[in-house]
Amino acid sequence: MPAHSRLFPHTQDQLKDIASDILKYARELGATDAATEISEGDGLSVSVRRDEVETIEHNRDKSVGVTVFIGNKRGNASTSDFSTKAIRDTVAAAHNIARFTAEDDCAGLAEAELLERNPPDLDLFHPWDLSADVAVELARRAERAAFETDPHIENSDGASVSAQHSQFMLATSRGFLGGYPVSRHYISCSAIAGFKGQMQRDDWHTSKRDATELLAPEKIGRYAAQRALSRLGARPIDTRKAPVMFEAPIAMGLLNSLVQACSGGALYRKATFLLDSIDRPVLADHLSIVEDPYVKRAMGSAPFDDEGVRTQRRQLIENGVLKGYFLSTYSARKLGLPTSGNAGGAHNLTLSSSLTQPGDDLDAMLRKMGTGLLVTELMGQGVNLITGDYSRGASGYWVEGGVIQYPVEEITIAGNLADMLRHIVAVGADELVRGNKTCGSILVEQMTIAGRA
Repeated sequence: MPAHSRLFPHTQDQLKDIASDILKYARELGATDAATEISEGDGLSVSVRRDEVETIEHNRDKSVGVTVFIGNKRGNASTSDFSTKAIRDTVAAAHNIARFTAEDDCAGLAEAELLERNPPDLDLFHPWDLSADVAVELARRAERAAFETDPHIENSDGASVSAQHSQFMLATSRGFLGGYPVSRHYISCSAIAGFKGQMQRDDWHTSKRDATELLAPEKIGRYAAQRALSRLGARPIDTRKAPVMFEAPIAMGLLNSLVQACSGGALYRKATFLLDSIDRPVLADHLSIVEDPYVKRAMGSAPFDDEGVRTQRRQLIENGVLKGYFLSTYSARKLGLPTSGNAGGAHNLTLSSSLTQPGDDLDAMLRKMGTGLLVTELMGQGVNLITGDYSRGASGYWVEGGVIQYPVEEITIAGNLADMLRHIVAVGADELVRGNKTCGSILVEQMTIAGRA
């Protein structure tokens, strides 16, 4: 018996039967097209703080989403009740909503020839038979390691462990029927360091599809503690312009902003500074980004998108030049372009630089920067995707002669995202994988750093 059939109330075949019944009933009601996604999940999450258990949560979730089309009119409804009556009522509700919505020429399912009929197995499901007792002990091990790192670790924001499993089935009246189970597990720890009345906090986590690939809880705890300790003695600096390097976990935020600016919704609403940017340079010419949905066990992997459209490996940005957007069927039609198979978002993105050398770790990147700011934390949401204006609260370390001198806080970094992306000087070999993105530290030529007047 497959592992997922023991975890979930329904087998994949049972979900297929439910999905097929939904499409059949939608047709009986007069729908010209219909789609449904059925999902269910199961998980355990625990948290401890100062060795005491704070929370133990068992979650069991399920939902049925139904979309019905009457020509170009669309209706949506959902339920968490898998009974035949509830599901039929949901289909009827979606159909009734469609009857009274306005026509939308871009509404409709993806074309049949774009659908993935034979999806490859990407090895995304690795169940973790985790009991609450074992989870609590793992969290305690992480937190204890943090406290044992140094006497100045005076407190903790806690440690958490989670094992999550889910499965889904997607079906459309254009002939698509497919789904699969996935897993996601993590361990995290947050440490608080204190010295001479100052308190500093930092954290670290590990997240994988397969629990055997998670970092040891002791490593998580110790590294969280070391990061908190290194921030003790932080102080503001004077306002100035200087090079800014984003530590790898923070550099992911620049990629997130780039993805948002290249996404269909922002494009057809004309709410992005990257409008009409295909075949134009948007990054420095030594930079490229690959999107690869087929990386085994990766968080951003998927053989098809949320509409059943076949995903594709592609060169999103080549030598700084933008080659594609992130489009669903709807946003693609609004723009007069083909869908990119990104309904539901981007898949695994990897940023690389032709200038990066194997030895370009964080220390080497600091030497490249010479004098400037290493950013390790950002606060606020100060990114305007329409204009590209960028302004966020920050903390990190002041660097001189390629060596960290002291931690800094209570500053703001500002610039324009379009200029920042075009003036990335270097990308480190200190690659980190977080969610669906992989990149190293990123060095921007110059930004405004606002501190003391």
